[in-house]
Amino acid sequence: MGKYEPLTEHLRRQPKDYVEMTFKEIEDIIEEKLPPSAKVHRAWWSNNRENKSMASAWLASGFRSARVNMKAGKLTFRRDHPRELDEADKRSAEKRYPTLKRHSLIGWMKGTVTIAPGVDLTEPADPEWGERVWGDQK
Repeated sequence: MGKYEPLTEHLRRQPKDYVEMTFKEIEDIIEEKLPPSAKVHRAWWSNNRENKSMASAWLASGFRSARVNMKAGKLTFRRDHPRELDEADKRSAEKRYPTLKRHSLIGWMKGTVTIAPGVDLTEPADPEWGERVWGDQK
């Protein structure tokens, strides 16, 4: 069992889509101290599975690290694929977050912009700009 496997199991058991934890709570779960870099470098909490075994732990549980507060020593894990809310949860969310409804102006320009066939949006608009700016300095 890997060092961070208890964190994976802990997150898998969580019923909510957001789990707030302190660094101390994580240390209690894994029964070891976090490395000093975890407490001073925000990048330690990145979701890069290839770089870090601890990121693999929470990613394997279906969560991603989010809202890392280094000063307070806490972060939020967010479920990658939120579970389907039942009716009671939906009513509760609507009461707590009434402003989360989509604004009527969102998407009002949908379908008004078209790109001509054959246009490559990744192509520079003016390929010779470098010659004009830099001249013979190459």
